[in-house]
Amino acid sequence: MNAKDLNDHIRRSLEILTESADELRDLDQALGDGDLGITITAGSHAVVAELDQLADDATPTEIARTCAKAFANANPSTMAALVAGALLAGSRTWEGKDDIGLPEAAEFAAAAANSIAQRGKTQVGDKTILDGIHAAAETLRSASDSGQAAAAVVDAAARAVEETRSLQSRRGRASWLQERSIGLADPGATAFQRFVEAWSRVDGPSS
Repeated sequence: MNAKDLNDHIRRSLEILTESADELRDLDQALGDGDLGITITAGSHAVVAELDQLADDATPTEIARTCAKAFANANPSTMAALVAGALLAGSRTWEGKDDIGLPEAAEFAAAAANSIAQRGKTQVGDKTILDGIHAAAETLRSASDSGQAAAAVVDAAARAVEETRSLQSRRGRASWLQERSIGLADPGATAFQRFVEAWSRVDGPSS
């Protein structure tokens, strides 16, 4: 995927992602402060607007950095800061690259997961967005067929969300609920699942 197609694919995916705003709001109201739907919607709209103005010759690294800046500026929240940090970490793996394929996607996802773990002081199993991103990164790392990788990542993200239901939240406001958080899907991991689902729903470049 070249940079122009990457820009187009991100914008169209985020437009689909905003359809999940109400679901994410309801999940976050049960486990957090209820602002995740707003965070995702405001961040997605900001990213789409900035990418739409980006020059056609922008590199994949510049596209990822634009996403990070726009998402963070649209939301003064911890989740936005974590997502922006993850995008910046991923952008550094794309330096000097003009086309993004399976290896580049795997490197980006791994760097993003590491960033979330370090900045959020969390690990897999704490019932956070990291559970979903880590599952995606591992799936991409082991994938050999780029044509099937997107579907495999969607499946991995869905399994990660399902697994969070049996876990007790150990980070953020959700951790205040202690045992009462068990049985509920993690909102952050669900948001990531909805993003990769949206990504897989977008067909080739728009006309």
